[in-house]
Amino acid sequence: MRRLPPLGAIEAFVQVARLGSIKAAAEELALSAPALSRRVQSLERFIDRPLFARRHQAMVLNADGEQLLREIAPVLDSLSDALESLHSGTEVLRLRLGVLPLYASQRLFPRVGELRATHPQLHLDIDTAGHGMSRLGDGLDAVIALAREVDPALYARRLDTNRIAVIGARSLLEGPRPITSPTQLSGLTALIHRDMPDTITAWTAAAGLGAIKPLAMDFFDAGGLMLEAAAQGLGVAFMHESHLSHAHDPRLVRLFPEIEVDSPYGHYFVCRPRALATRPVRLFHDWVVKVLGEG
Repeated sequence: MRRLPPLGAIEAFVQVARLGSIKAAAEELALSAPALSRRVQSLERFIDRPLFARRHQAMVLNADGEQLLREIAPVLDSLSDALESLHSGTEVLRLRLGVLPLYASQRLFPRVGELRATHPQLHLDIDTAGHGMSRLGDGLDAVIALAREVDPALYARRLDTNRIAVIGARSLLEGPRPITSPTQLSGLTALIHRDMPDTITAWTAAAGLGAIKPLAMDFFDAGGLMLEAAAQGLGVAFMHESHLSHAHDPRLVRLFPEIEVDSPYGHYFVCRPRALATRPVRLFHDWVVKVLGEG
C-alpha cells in the first residue's frame, strides 16, 4: 500500500482551504498558527508541489490545491462521520446543505422537525454563505439554490414556481400621497436581491411600462433584510410573492396585485450527479421534493 501523508496534515490543508486563513484554521483546530503552517508545509513537501498562493493574511488555492480539495475533502468528511457514528453508538448520516437564509427560515425550518421524525439519523450542517453551487463537493453536499437555470453538468430538481411582487410599506398605500400607479415607482428606491437582478426588468416589461428608472437601486444578498428595509420605508422590494405571504408581517403590503408576472427564478435542489447516490443526499432529496416540491 502506498504511504500516505499524516492525517493531521490533510485536515490542516482542508481547513485552510475552506477558511482561506492560517489564523482562522488554527483557531478551528485548536492549534497555534506556526504549528498549522508546518502541517500544511509537510503535505506540500509530501506531494512535492505548492498548494496555495500565499498572500498577505490570506491563503488562496492554486490549481493543484483546488484539484486536491475537490477529491480529498469529501473523503475526510466521510471519515469524520464514520468516527462520529462509532463514538455515538448510533448511525449518523450528515448532510452539508447550502441554503439561503430566507428560504431556510420561511420554508425549510418550519418543516425540518418532520425530517427529523422521518429520518432521525440524518443531521444537517447548514451553510448560508451563498454561492453554494460553486462549492458543491468543497464542503457542501447539496444546495437549495435560487437561480434562473442550473449548469446541466449538475443534477437539479426545481422545487417551486413564483410570481414577482412589488412589496412596500403599508404607509405607501395609506399615507397622504398613496402609490396608485406603477409610474410612481420612478420616485422610489428599488430593493433588489443580488441573485435576482432581473426581477425589476421582468416586472416592468410584463406590466407594459417600459424601462422605469427608480430613484436608486439598492442591492442585498439577504431577503430578510430586504423585507425589513421595505417595511421601514427605505424602498420597494422586487421579490417573490411567496416571500411576502410567508413573512406574515402586517407592516408590508403588495403593491399592484392586479399585475401578475411570472418569475424567471426558482428554487432548485442541486447536487453533483454522483452525490445523489449517497444515502444522506438521497434521503434529503426525496424528502424535500415530497414536502416542499411542486409535485
